[in-house]
Amino acid sequence: MFHKEGEGALQVKVEHYPQPKHFFSDPNHLVLTALNSLTLTNPSLALDRQNKIIFRRPDAPRRANKVSIVTGGGSGHEPAFAGFVGHGLCDASVAGTIFASPSAEQIRRAVIDRVPTESGVLIIPMNYTGDVLNFGMATEKSRVAGIQTEFFAINDDVGVGREKGGKVGRRGIGGGVLILKMVGALAEAGGSLEDVYALAQLANANLVSLGSSLEHVHVPGRGVPEDTIPNGEVEVGMGIHNEPGSHRVKFDLVELVESMLLQLLDHNDPDRCYVTRQPEDQFVLLINNLGGVSPLELAGITDEVYRQLQRDYQVNVIRVIQGTFLTSLNGLGFSVSLMKLVDPGLGVKTTMLELLDAPAEAVGWSAPINTSTWEKYRNAAPVELKTTNLTEVVHSNLQLDPTLIQKVLSAGLQRVINAEAEVTRYDTIVGDGDCGIGLKRGAEAIQSLINDTSSPLTNDVVSTVARIVTVVENVMDGTSGAIYAIFLNALAHGLLAQDTSSPTTVTTKTWAVALKSSFEALGKYTPAKVGDRTLIDALSPFVDSLLESGDVKVAAAAAQKGTESTKAMKASLGRSVYVGGEEEWIGKVPDPGAFGLSEFLTGLAEGV
Repeated sequence: MFHKEGEGALQVKVEHYPQPKHFFSDPNHLVLTALNSLTLTNPSLALDRQNKIIFRRPDAPRRANKVSIVTGGGSGHEPAFAGFVGHGLCDASVAGTIFASPSAEQIRRAVIDRVPTESGVLIIPMNYTGDVLNFGMATEKSRVAGIQTEFFAINDDVGVGREKGGKVGRRGIGGGVLILKMVGALAEAGGSLEDVYALAQLANANLVSLGSSLEHVHVPGRGVPEDTIPNGEVEVGMGIHNEPGSHRVKFDLVELVESMLLQLLDHNDPDRCYVTRQPEDQFVLLINNLGGVSPLELAGITDEVYRQLQRDYQVNVIRVIQGTFLTSLNGLGFSVSLMKLVDPGLGVKTTMLELLDAPAEAVGWSAPINTSTWEKYRNAAPVELKTTNLTEVVHSNLQLDPTLIQKVLSAGLQRVINAEAEVTRYDTIVGDGDCGIGLKRGAEAIQSLINDTSSPLTNDVVSTVARIVTVVENVMDGTSGAIYAIFLNALAHGLLAQDTSSPTTVTTKTWAVALKSSFEALGKYTPAKVGDRTLIDALSPFVDSLLESGDVKVAAAAAQKGTESTKAMKASLGRSVYVGGEEEWIGKVPDPGAFGLSEFLTGLAEGV
């Protein structure tokens, strides 16, 4: 999880840094097109292209006498900040160029000309010098224009402690999204300017965030970075504009999360202890993707953070929000935010939690779980998992001596196991090299099943096939595993179709009829036919020959002949189609899947 590819591929020296790749080379054009896209994905928004302002359309439904929320900052943090404009969240966002604050004039235009001002405006950027100065200047200009305006700079990062932060204070990072969400919801609910301003301050005082990244990011249109993070290390506390963090450590996710949570929650660290906690306190956990972490890895990170919070700190987390909210372009990192829920005490009949859960029509807010769902299931008991095995519900009167079944199957399975190296060699030439290992793994698992004295086979052949199906489905993966599982399930069905009301010994004819029906069932799920260079080239002649001759040895010989014929075939299906180099193996190498199956069928014939 949360990995960097290629040992040694990234070096500190600039000349070894791989050439950055982007779809856009003009960053200014990129910013404008990205802003315009928001009017396409949310038709209630409009764009002031000249000033790079995204705002709610004047004709969009709006609560009367609503306080307006104006945010913004440098581009490159998408979906922040423009992605948080919409009903229930912000009223306008002002964008600068990548990682650079918008100008005071841009912001002034947003406040005076693009949002309603009759009930006042809260201007709320992140705490970075350029943003503070420009948004602050616009605040003063708005006040001069007679608009009731308040200003607050979100500052939630504990990557930089009090001593190093000095007069500048904490930086604003991912956790600030929670503040924007709450003040937007409160304004939408009718809160006054005084209320939303006080809530922003209160929430910030109870919020801590920390980010970590495996690499600095590259800005489109700029040269390569002057510094990189060595492979195998991670920078803890790195800012959202490539600013250095508090330290670098050797990378291990579990240890990384441990160190991050210590920085966030250590009451004994006077430099970074911003939020204290008691056992009864409730928290919201936000896991934010800095842009370049896959959803799969981000989900794994969320699980690790949550488990450590419960195990080591007993934090009462009542909301877990995960997603991409505030990025650093395609930053290969994430941030963890914890916000303590406190009583707003603002004379408004609402809680911080209700404000977080309130609906918002903004493309950047991705927390779709309703309050009722959280309340109903958050503390619910774990779901009791019921597992019904096929062997529990499938039985028949079709009988065969289990000793004979074990003998015949063992002979076939052993040939598959012995052939692994040859199948692998063939598949390395014409495929991806995993066929032999997959067949061997399945054969060994079935062998273990039929030799298990603690749960011996019975004389019910349908039950035995059902038990083998369960093993195949759990052990064999990929295309071959799916084909064998479908075929064997259908085989059980084909046997059941011949079931009798009294115990009956299974004959070769019984098997042949069942195999034919299961082969036909397999044809519903794969287009493979004889001549396509697949295992069908061995299976089809075996089934047809067995049905016609009633002799397993004759049928196995037909399967061998079919396998041999695949040497001269061009692949029509499977990975072999893409491999190429046919001139080197046509006439020499059989289809690996057909060869492996033929070996099994030959073994069966030897065991009869």
